Amino acid sequence: MKIKAAVAKAPHSNFSLETLDIEKPRANEVLVKIKGVGICHTDLIARDQFIPIPLPAVLGHEGAGEVVAVGDEVTKVHPGDAVILSFLSCGHCPRCEEGLSTYCQDFPTLNYGGCRADGSTPLSKEGAPVSGSFFGQSSFATYAIASERNVVKVTDQVTKGVPLEILGPLGCGIQTGAGSVINSLRCKKGSSLIIFGAGAVGLSAVMAAKIRQCKTIIAVDPVTARRDLALELGATHVFDSADDNLADKILALCPRGADYALDTSGNPTVINNAITSLGSYGVLGLVGVPPNIESLSSFNIAHLITYGIQIKGIIIGDSQPDTFIPRLIDLYISGDFPFDRLIKTFAFEAFNAAIDSHKKGECVKAVILTN
Repeated sequence: MKIKAAVAKAPHSNFSLETLDIEKPRANEVLVKIKGVGICHTDLIARDQFIPIPLPAVLGHEGAGEVVAVGDEVTKVHPGDAVILSFLSCGHCPRCEEGLSTYCQDFPTLNYGGCRADGSTPLSKEGAPVSGSFFGQSSFATYAIASERNVVKVTDQVTKGVPLEILGPLGCGIQTGAGSVINSLRCKKGSSLIIFGAGAVGLSAVMAAKIRQCKTIIAVDPVTARRDLALELGATHVFDSADDNLADKILALCPRGADYALDTSGNPTVINNAITSLGSYGVLGLVGVPPNIESLSSFNIAHLITYGIQIKGIIIGDSQPDTFIPRLIDLYISGDFPFDRLIKTFAFEAFNAAIDSHKKGECVKAVILTN
């Protein structure tokens, strides 16, 4: 079947909108007609080879759409079902069996390899293979092949009027921010949380912190519009990351240090500042991708030991998508998680313009409408 796709052909270059061929779903696979797909920082660093997926490649891992066809062994969804696509996991390694599928021991191979587990790709152009199966989906396209394991059925929620085309970012970025606060840090009622970075992940964390009834929610970001939005979404205080007096201002709000901090920037200097902002037995969650694979952050070991500071790496908010994503949608329906305020939609033909808009800070989360 012919599809339209945004193809990454070279690092730091525009995506090429092309016609490709896609295979029929195999026994455990699902063919999804994509309605909307979010653009995530992870897609861009894969294009730029921080994640060394072979190019040309179809990326995209925040897809949402309608099931068109299913393989013979699929029972979870049926044609016509509304679904969100999330990350892929094996389902049988020790971490998956513990309910920790975000730490699947085959996660890098299954999500970053550019192919199925057997080395094949469902995508091609004029007979030549094109890397696909990115996060088990490659949803920068009008259609995507996913596994039964990484589709989340949301037919009931869509039937209630929730717009399917904007739900894709729940599969990664928004789920990461919210899950980091709710599942990973498990911020307590009345606690203090500092969020470094107010992009889609950081602002989702702000909303989740409000849901958790944190008393002090501080968002730090260099963009004025994002700081303003953070206040509207639940932050109690916001600061410019370039403020020379940032540490003193945080200390004035949290004299004994904060209970929790979440870094979404991946910047080693910011991470070190986050550590020093924590109080006794404070916890730092790390979700931001660093500038390069060799990036290191230094910290005072004695300080960590003396105050029991904990540092926790977090993948996709420690979420179980089949249960956590519907929970987030229910919170959206109730008005407690207005993630739609982060989203700006673009036509498929404006794919590269959407990326430019995001880079300029004109939107928090760009979502591509594919039809």
